[in-house]
Amino acid sequence: MTRRGPGGAYRAQHRTTAVVAGAALALGTAAAMAPPAAADGPAPDPWVSVTPEGYHRFTVPQAEAERILGSRPAQVELQGNIGPNGTWSDLAMDPSGTDYPTQVGILEPGLYYYTYTATWPDRTKKSFKEPTSPVAVTSRPTWNTLFVPGPSVQWMTDIPGGGEVAELAYDSPVSGDARTTLVWTPPGYDAAREAAYPVLYLLADGAQSAREWAELGRVPQVLDNLAAAGQVEPMVVVMAQVGGADPRAELLDGVVAAARDGYHVADDAAGQAVAGIGDGAHHALTVLRTDPGTFSEVGSFSGRLTGSISATTAREINAGTDRLRVYVGNVLDPAYNATHALLRTLERAGVEHEFDGVDPDSGGTWDTWREGFRDFASRVFRDGAGHGPRAGHRPLDAPYTPPAPGSITTPHVDDDGIVTFETGTQWADAKDVTVWANWAPNGAWFRIPMTKVGDRWRLAMGPLDGFYYYRYVVDGVDMKDPADTVNTLTGVSPLFVPGENDRMLGDLPAGDRGELSVLSYDSAVAGEERKAYVWTPKGYDPNRAEPYPVLYLNHGGGQNYGDWVEVGRAPQILDHYIKDGGIVPMVVVMGNGNVPNFPAELLDNLAPAARAQYNIADDAAGQAIAGLSMGAMNTLNTWLTRPGQFGWMGAFSGGLFFNTPQFDPAAVNAETRLARVYTGDVTDFTYQHTMNLLDLLEANGITHEFAGVTQGPHGFDVWSKNLVDLLPRLFRDPATTEGIELRAVVPEGQDGVLALSVADDGSGVTLEGPQHTGTALRFRGQLPTVTVTDSRTVAQAGVSGWAVTGQGYAFESDTRLLGAQHLGWTPRLGSPRAGLVAGEPRATALSGGEGLVVPGRLASATSEGRSGSTTIGADLVLDVPVDTAPGSYAGTLTLSLFPVD
Repeated sequence: MTRRGPGGAYRAQHRTTAVVAGAALALGTAAAMAPPAAADGPAPDPWVSVTPEGYHRFTVPQAEAERILGSRPAQVELQGNIGPNGTWSDLAMDPSGTDYPTQVGILEPGLYYYTYTATWPDRTKKSFKEPTSPVAVTSRPTWNTLFVPGPSVQWMTDIPGGGEVAELAYDSPVSGDARTTLVWTPPGYDAAREAAYPVLYLLADGAQSAREWAELGRVPQVLDNLAAAGQVEPMVVVMAQVGGADPRAELLDGVVAAARDGYHVADDAAGQAVAGIGDGAHHALTVLRTDPGTFSEVGSFSGRLTGSISATTAREINAGTDRLRVYVGNVLDPAYNATHALLRTLERAGVEHEFDGVDPDSGGTWDTWREGFRDFASRVFRDGAGHGPRAGHRPLDAPYTPPAPGSITTPHVDDDGIVTFETGTQWADAKDVTVWANWAPNGAWFRIPMTKVGDRWRLAMGPLDGFYYYRYVVDGVDMKDPADTVNTLTGVSPLFVPGENDRMLGDLPAGDRGELSVLSYDSAVAGEERKAYVWTPKGYDPNRAEPYPVLYLNHGGGQNYGDWVEVGRAPQILDHYIKDGGIVPMVVVMGNGNVPNFPAELLDNLAPAARAQYNIADDAAGQAIAGLSMGAMNTLNTWLTRPGQFGWMGAFSGGLFFNTPQFDPAAVNAETRLARVYTGDVTDFTYQHTMNLLDLLEANGITHEFAGVTQGPHGFDVWSKNLVDLLPRLFRDPATTEGIELRAVVPEGQDGVLALSVADDGSGVTLEGPQHTGTALRFRGQLPTVTVTDSRTVAQAGVSGWAVTGQGYAFESDTRLLGAQHLGWTPRLGSPRAGLVAGEPRATALSGGEGLVVPGRLASATSEGRSGSTTIGADLVLDVPVDTAPGSYAGTLTLSLFPVD
């Protein structure tokens, strides 16, 4: 069998890198639940379904949409809090057959709200919903909600045996109108019990209804789960909206009086608490100042307080209040500066209070308020609840000042990952402008609406982390960012936000980079002068005796030689690998594949021109070829029909789309050291082409590896990961690397040997656990003892030492793929001596690192410490999300040994 999964060997005589194979973990039902793809009960919207892979598919019948709307729109979009960190985003629903379909995913567990929006040619817009589905959000009648369950949101799921929710009607003492509130009573509520129940009044923001606390805040579910865990005092919770001419009277004389009449609740300060969002928080804080001692506990979610607090009032507040706790989201929360002012007002007046800290993950959204309510509800009416902020929250030391209007050319990124876009004035007359980028789940493209500010359009969002590429959409027309004068060969502009993700895609300091140059050459195939980008590694020596190996890296359809540079970040990936010592130094040529005869263009024009100008190899052992999509097709055609030219091949999201060329399998196999095939998931439209390619290679006996599925669609999010995976595998010399499958150990004492062996009996490593850390399930284990033997003479080794690197590959089961960013290690030396250094620890992604998705150094030796035998070990750690599906997962860890100067 030649088809293998991630890290699998394709042929023993060519695959000699040491592999710690079969590292496994097992998750039982006590540790994790089912995959989070399934909906929490039947979706109320029959236009929504869930695919077997876990994507949510939305399918609007065209005829039904036109009946609801009254005419056929120019465009239909799905809109919702489906963007990064819950950002409100648009996703096109392009007509297909009789429907408007689209799909989203794989969604993280949580609550989503969405609507369908139609746009006509004059940019008029109208939102609508599936007509038979119930109203999910009273204040937004065209919205629907979608809950994706998982252990990480277990605290807000439906559970049996919870409390009761009922409406409470009363006549407003201010307007005289009939009004309603929602009331949650705890499990076992007893209206006849001797002691009255403490009561918490929750006040909605001005644009919200009282029901929104339940509809989007999921207050009943949060309380039910807290009650089941014994983490909340049995109490009655009243959800109300008290805006109007006299909010104080509406609250005290209306809502509170009605609750006392309808329920067995306390009427003293010790048994009463009040909290609110926005305007509701303002009303709660105002009553705290005007009527101190009425409520013993007060919570402010994204609130404000106008005016000051006198010393006398402050003393009364402190005497009558057990807890005043303040909550706010990040700088995108409209109340961020108002909360800063509130805190300063409280401090100046000497009012005792608690600040939960700035929630760094979201702004003024229900994600912020829901988690804040959960925290507040677990504290009220309870002794010993603590007073500090939740873990990970930040201080609020100063107001936030956004970039001044007109000051932004390229997107502004602040220290916390908040990104601000601003256009010029050229679109001052536009009806709507959005930013379109690959920031949807799994790298799909979502449009995020901008807001008109003067003659410019502006958007602030985040926090983001990693690499994105974007364009503007102006009144439905795609536009390259006019301010981007650097990236001129592609239709998109790059955006890199430093953080925990995508370290390999970030720019290194100039002194650590290779050189990127442009090669011009005459093309007989195209009949014109053409250009190619050429990357040479740091320290490239044009006069080196041994030519550098060369990778010809090809772009896709509709692209050009600039895409791997401007979008794919190939130079950055290569620079990091060279700095980390993770790849064989090579030259990379990125040409223009838009020609009718690609093999002729490459072999007869581009390659000879590259060899004339650069010190690169011309034999199969020293030449590799790889490409994406159409570039994968060109790569495959060239590799198969020109055997003996390329010893190394990588195909990303592509197959032999149009026809299968004639080829000689034996000739192809004879010179191929590595042929590795990649694909995105089922949302990659070339997925089936890749599966067909694998069948073709299998049927013809072509030795190859299948890298498994890279989760994501047909885009550079997938292809950059594929390049990261492929590069360390290229041009590895079997003489300096060994594989566990071979058990080829050269005894110490034989001259001229630099060898690697691993004390593994072939059973692999079983990681022990899990330990629930609160944010992850943690498994631990030990790397088998690694031995490096260096018996090279000084004449042979010169001043070189050696280094051992390790790279993880995905852990997979039948239900889920876990990337190697979840695997980390702490290297250690078993035989320390001068000139030997253990590698730096590599934290997992869930612990703030990048894991071993890119090679990490296990150990290295200088010329002083290289000789003899050296034993090395490492403590392994695997952190996986708490909602990881049960099952057995297996992955690999590959170790490579190479000489270093």
